[in-house]
Amino acid sequence: MNSKSKILLIYTGGTIGMVKDYETGALKAFNFDELLNRIPELNQLDCIISTVSFENPIDSSNMNIEHWVSIASIIEDNYSTHDGFVVLHGSDTMSYTSSALSFLLENLAKPVIFTGSQLPIGDLRTDAKENLITSIQIAALKEKGKAVVQEVGLYFEYKLYRANCTTKINAEHFEAFASLNHPPLIESGVHLKIYEENLFKQKTSKKFFVHKKMNNNIAVLKLFPGLSPQVVKSVVKTSGLRAIILETYGAGNVFTEEWFLELLKKAKKNNILIINITQCSGGSVIMGQYETSKALKDMQVISGKDITTEAAIAKVMYMLGSGVSLKSFKTIFETSLRGEMR
Repeated sequence: MNSKSKILLIYTGGTIGMVKDYETGALKAFNFDELLNRIPELNQLDCIISTVSFENPIDSSNMNIEHWVSIASIIEDNYSTHDGFVVLHGSDTMSYTSSALSFLLENLAKPVIFTGSQLPIGDLRTDAKENLITSIQIAALKEKGKAVVQEVGLYFEYKLYRANCTTKINAEHFEAFASLNHPPLIESGVHLKIYEENLFKQKTSKKFFVHKKMNNNIAVLKLFPGLSPQVVKSVVKTSGLRAIILETYGAGNVFTEEWFLELLKKAKKNNILIINITQCSGGSVIMGQYETSKALKDMQVISGKDITTEAAIAKVMYMLGSGVSLKSFKTIFETSLRGEMR
């Protein structure tokens, strides 16, 4: 019996899978079946790698719910035959997709590692090779026959983060992602340093299950000084709207003008869920800490605590898609389901 880890590489698109046509200078996707020829270093890894690619690889700016479900379905179809998964994805929306996958994949007991690169794989100074090789290595890690990582992670520039705690913070640096409210799970140096205490611990031995329904009838409303009543009114009155994610100031603070609070109350009366998350990259919503958030607390607005915007969007879509009732929505949202909040 072969004890080598079997890793499935899933290519969705993005810079990491591009090579430069040196005659035209244009970037084009390469055939992933030729991966081992292009990166012979992969032969040194103690695992068996197979690949699957989107029929039409896409720029990550074009990612949508259907694509998320496609990735989840590929993992579902190959879950019993593989020990780990590496998803190659464009960096622009990687935090959104990986956050969504963390909710869609319930009772996950194997690693699903997202990675990508800032430069194409064939470039002289590329970050693609290191990101890819280490992601595969992490996905293959086992201890006493069990996967070391049992969650959706995002690996970039020497660090593995919990995917649903990440945000893309830089369009030019190799260090493109940050996770300000949760420390890294693994750091890559001369050796892989595993922070056991930071890894997601499965509290259940229930069967792996893939959700495939998400409801995108939601809006994100970012507050800013001078936000007009007309804009807020148009959002609140959107036909079929189910939830508003409010990006508030600091620890969850809003302006307390009468028109604004009245529009929120009207939205709540119409069974529109309101979730309060902070605009800050780090820190948490603590409603009632200041006078400017007391009104929201009194209104029973849902606290997003220290969740990222990307994870909040994914969690609301997932919960609405799962048919969570209005009555229990606040309690469930304010509970950490996949380690996405403290």
